[in-house]
Amino acid sequence: MRRLTLRIHPSREGTDVNTLLRKELGLSGSGVRRAKQMADGILLDGLPVFTNARVRAGQTLSVAVGDTEGSSQIAPVPGPLDIRYEDEDLLVVNKDGRTPVHPSQGHHGDTLANFLMAHYGAIGLTAAFHPVNRLDRGTSGLMAVAKHPHAHEVLQRQLQEGRLTRTYLAVCQGIPDPTEGTIEAPIGREPGSVLRRMVTPEGAFARTHYEVLQTGKGRSLVQLKLDTGRTHQIRVHMAHLGCPLVGDFLYGRVTEELPDRFALHSAAIRLEQPVTGREILLEAPLPQVLADLLL
Repeated sequence: MRRLTLRIHPSREGTDVNTLLRKELGLSGSGVRRAKQMADGILLDGLPVFTNARVRAGQTLSVAVGDTEGSSQIAPVPGPLDIRYEDEDLLVVNKDGRTPVHPSQGHHGDTLANFLMAHYGAIGLTAAFHPVNRLDRGTSGLMAVAKHPHAHEVLQRQLQEGRLTRTYLAVCQGIPDPTEGTIEAPIGREPGSVLRRMVTPEGAFARTHYEVLQTGKGRSLVQLKLDTGRTHQIRVHMAHLGCPLVGDFLYGRVTEELPDRFALHSAAIRLEQPVTGREILLEAPLPQVLADLLL
């Protein structure tokens, strides 16, 4: 069980435990409530304590932030994992474009979630599946996964505030004109479809920055950065420009060159370690199968 600890500084003498958990250790209200429900969730000098207790200088406050047994209903299934970074609080995996993230109809044991549950079991970690930035089944690349609810909440807040950033590479049909720009076009659900999204005035605000890096075979390699995270945002915005992603079965057309994915790759991610605040920057090169689409 992951625990966060705090040695009480003389300047914090007399402060109540709840304030220290929230302001010093960064727990949310729900994080404090989760800890209160555990027998040893909140300890002061190793003994259970109420959140209204006042601390003394030199004491040690600790709080449990991990998952408990039975918190995950996802079956552990060993499978391929390309882990690019891992510590006590999170990992970043380079996902294969053919791998679904979550179990669903027809995919009950071949997903990233299944593979990570098996990995957690192998390293003796009790944890549920806490994806931070989700990738569609057809998308490859870097994806952050928190190892406990507190890390997930912190990383989700970074994502919402724009401090967790992602850079994507896409191979598109055609060449955008102009070759660099910003797309601001609201995205909403397409009527009558549970999957498709569309640009519509009634949709949610969405903004994508793009730049063409390379062209070939009537296609373009485009670098994309998102200010928002709408469902299918890159796919919808590029199709809106008249340059759908190669192999996109929803917004373009399937190609024999990519029979089981489309040409979108999460190439870089920057985030702050959820406990220490240290910056983490990772990159994953474009898969060769996507680079070959331009040759």
